[in-house]
Amino acid sequence: MPLVQPGLLRLAQRLRELREQCWPEVGLTQAALAEALSSEGRLSSATVSSWESSRSPKLPPSSRLTAYARFFATRRSVEGDQPRLLPPDALTDGERAAYEALEAELLALRDGARKPSAKDEVAVTRSWYFSDPGPVTLICAQLPEKETGSLANRADPNYTELLSYADLDALVELHGHIRAENSTMDVFYKLSSGVVPDDLSGHVVLLGGIAWNDTTLRLSEMINLPIKQIEVPEVETGEIFLVEHDGAAGKILPKFGDDGKALIEDVGLLVRTPNPLNSNRSLTICNGIHSRGVLGAVRALTDKRLRDSNEKYIVDNFADPSSFAILMRVTVIAGQAMTPDFHARNCVLYQWPAV
Repeated sequence: MPLVQPGLLRLAQRLRELREQCWPEVGLTQAALAEALSSEGRLSSATVSSWESSRSPKLPPSSRLTAYARFFATRRSVEGDQPRLLPPDALTDGERAAYEALEAELLALRDGARKPSAKDEVAVTRSWYFSDPGPVTLICAQLPEKETGSLANRADPNYTELLSYADLDALVELHGHIRAENSTMDVFYKLSSGVVPDDLSGHVVLLGGIAWNDTTLRLSEMINLPIKQIEVPEVETGEIFLVEHDGAAGKILPKFGDDGKALIEDVGLLVRTPNPLNSNRSLTICNGIHSRGVLGAVRALTDKRLRDSNEKYIVDNFADPSSFAILMRVTVIAGQAMTPDFHARNCVLYQWPAV
């Protein structure tokens, strides 16, 4: 995780100061402020708390700081039964001047938080490093018997357990990386059919889609993502993604070559969120329409040539880098999944939450 740097702490302190000291007699709570600012996009009190944290503050998006400035520019924001965010055209000339001055101050603090000096050097974000004792459990789907060879049969003298695992490329890649990042932590891998309750109370990583992995389906439902997987007649080899946005749903499909068989572009999904079964630990989903999409989602944060750039994208684009989802394009060349570059044009197909 990144080290907390002074610029980010100064911004967090200023936001807390505004809420607690601008109108101290009001007793404005984080929940009440979040409700008022939700008029421009849903905001939780937990997110407001993360922006004010003195230990591990998160960087708010600039659009939220603009809303902060408008809210605290006029006492009319807290007059009435409930705090409210006035529209820009409702501000008086004096309020507008206060709004513009406060907006400039908050955005300057944000710029300072994003651009540390050499003296205030910040460690590179490492999504697969965990500062707590863990453990980490990677959960894969079990291949149907018709999809495996004789060596996946326990009766075979040369039985090899891993040959019954789906998304084995992704498992090997990620297991090795997590072990390297957390050398003293227990890192397990399991088939979804063998999961017990204790496996789900630490850091959990789900590899693969819903077709063969009931655990992925169940936990995905619990975190209520606006991204689903469904079967459609036009893609018989995997479940496509369905994105819900502004009351409408859109399909995100893979691409095949002219012969209709060779996969040339898959879709990967990377999700990081607090574990719904233990909020002190994380849940990560690396998913895809096909196995190449799963591997692309994994490689996005393990490939040493692109992971730092992709980590920066996450920090820059999400108010809370510990809770996000990215649907990405995964180019396939000669059957091999290329590592997605989040900064490349058209790589990111959808992200949540939007900022």
